[in-house]
Amino acid sequence: MADLITLTGLRVRGHHGVFDFERRDGQDFVVDVVLELDTAPAATSDEVGDTVHYGELAEGLAAVISGEPVNLLERLAQRLADVCLADPRVEAATVTVHKPQAPIPLTFADVSVTIRRVR
Repeated sequence: MADLITLTGLRVRGHHGVFDFERRDGQDFVVDVVLELDTAPAATSDEVGDTVHYGELAEGLAAVISGEPVNLLERLAQRLADVCLADPRVEAATVTVHKPQAPIPLTFADVSVTIRRVR
């Protein structure tokens, strides 16, 4: 069983969605990721270079969220998973993209899409 590194609640403004006003006005997206990897090398060395630097990971994810718009959360989640899996130490990544301000004309708490990708 792999170890886990979890980053939750990364909030970044993006312009994703199928409606013109979503692309124009933007909204906040909240992302959670769980990385599966072996953290034993970092535990032994106590060196950040032997693990996933979660600050750099957050910056890479934020660049995708604030970057080129997509229509669907599914596609955004895949792009974020690709960022996670760019580090060869990551065996699998679970990504949840929340869209708490989705254009739904009813009262709701959240809409999200979760994907898991394995190397």
